[in-house]
Amino acid sequence: MSLNRTLLDDVRAVPAPEGPDDPDHKRTLRIFSDGDRLRSIPAKRKARVSILLELLRRFEPGRRYPEREVNDILRSAHDDVATLRRELIDYRYLRREGAVYWVNERQPARDANEAQEVPEGEAAWLRALLRS
Repeated sequence: MSLNRTLLDDVRAVPAPEGPDDPDHKRTLRIFSDGDRLRSIPAKRKARVSILLELLRRFEPGRRYPEREVNDILRSAHDDVATLRRELIDYRYLRREGAVYWVNERQPARDANEAQEVPEGEAAWLRALLRS
């Protein structure tokens, strides 16, 4: 077996992460969430992105959602569904066409400012979500 094949098999054997492995992410979840509900939407961008990544778990990759269903899913986390929906779109975690939404199946390209706002494990976490 080639070295590349062995490395690929090793990477595939690693279990999917539960969430970004960034300690700030875990702390943010403890501070801002109470089980499945958010106590509040974080004002700081990096904390807000951590929350968005957790909310993204509620959506099934490959499935199309009407806006009403997106709102219902987000409302189960917080009443300000418009802000959450807009942020999921702005960070390119969800895509939309008209009133139909779906999980973005590509890693969003990040400029320098956005790269500072996202948790350390964003890329690996998104890949794991899309494989599930």
